Amino acid sequence: MPRYDDIYEIDQNLKGAGLKVGVVMARFNLDVCEGLLSSCTAELKKLGVAATDITIATVPGALEIPLVLQTMAQAGDFDALVALGAVIRGETYHFEVVSNDACRAIMEVQLHTGVPVANGVLTCEDDDQALARMQTKGADCAQAAVEMANLLRALTE
Repeated sequence: MPRYDDIYEIDQNLKGAGLKVGVVMARFNLDVCEGLLSSCTAELKKLGVAATDITIATVPGALEIPLVLQTMAQAGDFDALVALGAVIRGETYHFEVVSNDACRAIMEVQLHTGVPVANGVLTCEDDDQALARMQTKGADCAQAAVEMANLLRALTE
């Protein structure tokens, strides 16, 4: 339902049929990352993305995600991408470095390539927080990827 009678508004579109989605998952904190991946791929399929239109690449950790996302985006084969990982606070400053740099670089990939990237890299204080968030965040990223791919198509048609 439109909010304004005189202004055109593009509706949210969560129809995934025909979309090609790439997923890059870090293997560090693997249990959490596998939970994110399971939730994400289940939601992508629920939204209509064919299993054959989903490509998964894994990388050692969160800092390696952006390069693979960039490579996938530049290949021109994907309508949207998803970044999945888990950075959990430890006893050193390394948590801040990894969290900040990975998230900044993920944002740069979508801005420089024009391919939307749903950021599902959790940044949590402990394992319990990460485990509690992984299912919801994985599904949220699937929805964001599909919605953004469809929105960009609507804006450029």
